[in-house]
Order: sequence, then structure tokens, then C-alpha cells
Amino acid sequence: MTAVPVPYRVVDRRPETPDTITLRLEPVGEPLPVFAPGQFAMMWAFGRGEIPVSVSSIPTDGGLAHTVRRVGPVSEGVYAARVGDVLGLRGPYGTGWELERAAGRDLLVVAGGIGLAPLCPLVREAAGDEGRYGRLNVLIGARTPADLVARDETRQWATAFTGVTVDRPDGHWTGRIGVVTKLLDQARFAPATTTAFICGPEPMIRATARDLVHRGVPADRVRVSLERNMRCATAHCGHCQLGPLLLCRDGPVVDWQCAETLLYTREL
Repeated sequence: MTAVPVPYRVVDRRPETPDTITLRLEPVGEPLPVFAPGQFAMMWAFGRGEIPVSVSSIPTDGGLAHTVRRVGPVSEGVYAARVGDVLGLRGPYGTGWELERAAGRDLLVVAGGIGLAPLCPLVREAAGDEGRYGRLNVLIGARTPADLVARDETRQWATAFTGVTVDRPDGHWTGRIGVVTKLLDQARFAPATTTAFICGPEPMIRATARDLVHRGVPADRVRVSLERNMRCATAHCGHCQLGPLLLCRDGPVVDWQCAETLLYTREL
């Protein structure tokens, strides 16, 4: 982990949605330490500032891929990067999905919108380690078909069940319609021996985690990724505090057993 940004060059730029891109980056010099799925980097757009971005791919050659949505001045600068441009990265920071804790269990991956991006490395690892885990289920939700990311890749995943649903279909959509929790009845998993991984908007996280616990998935085996305003990423500034947690250090991935009370506490 480094607290000083190191230069990474953009070697590929792939549009995902009208406001989201995936950048493939390679180190200009020494690479950062190896990231674990679920961890994040602080990405620096020179002249703009920096933002936290989870890794969406972790190649073995020292490169990284990040999926970024254009929502503010810094992400605008990242979004504008072209092949050959240089961005700064520091990290890795935070906790990961800890997939190894789920060995021998069914896996349930639930993603909302761009929340699929930090789950992609986990799915690739689980699908590529046949025999270590039980049935792999991937449930994907988005507001509209245009908001779906990694569409080509998700069609190729070898899973027991992959379901995709949208809240608001367009005239060409022929798939499922509704919230992502509606897909749970079609997934193939045994709740008592399942580990779940959830990333997306907080209302979707709360609804999914609550439904899974009600079905019998132990709360300490429901892993959720939480997002707050991460500034320093070194647990010093306090901007990412959630109750007793500093999410840049204690998160972003935590067990639902820990997160439930914090997410249901009304803010003053």
C-alpha cells in the first residue's frame, strides 16, 4: 500500500453505459501491491483531485481495470481519459470479499447497477476454481437496460444461475422486469450453507440482505460493500465514518451482522 499516487497509463478504454467506462491501466514504473477482489484504489485525475474506485479486474501482469461512472468533477476527469493518458493510483485499501471463507458453500452474488463492477473479480475467481465452491448464482439488477455493465462478459459466465432484471424496460427489452430480489426464487442455493456477496445502492443492499436472512442465510455470511465519502483512505480524516467504523479501513466490505444496525440507524 502506498499513500503517494503512482503513475498508471490508460491502455484501453471501453464504454459500458452512456455515463460509465472501464479503463484498463498498466503501471508506468513499479506496480502497486496486488489487490484483492473488493478492495479499492484512490484514483487521481491530475488537476482535478482523487476519488475512490474499486477494482473491476485484477490481471496477473500488474495492470488493473476500474469501472468509473461520471458523477462529479473528478470522475469527469477520469471519464475524459483516453488511451495513452496517465492517471495516478494509490492503494490497495480496505477489506475484500474474502471469497476463501466461502469454500464448500453455495455462492450468491447480487449486484445493482455499477455495483457489479467490484463483484466481477470475485465471480471470475469463483468460476475459475471449479470444485472449491458449491453452486454459483449471479443476480444482476439495473434501472434500465442501458445501465447494465459488463453485458458481454456476464453472458459467458459459467454459473448455476445468472439472472438479469431491470426496473424500467425500453422498447427492445425482452428480459425480466422488477427489483433484483425477485430473482432470488429462481436462484439455486441452500440458504443454510450459502455465502452471499452484495453491492449496489443501499436500499437494494438492505432489501436483499434482509430477504436472505429471512430465508435462512446466516447474517455473518452475507457480505456487503458500503460506500461513504472516502477522502484520505488511511483512516485519519473521518469522512467515511459509519458508527464505529471507518470504511476506508474497516470496510468497504463488512458482514451484514455488523452493517445491519448501522444502516438502520436514523441520522440526526
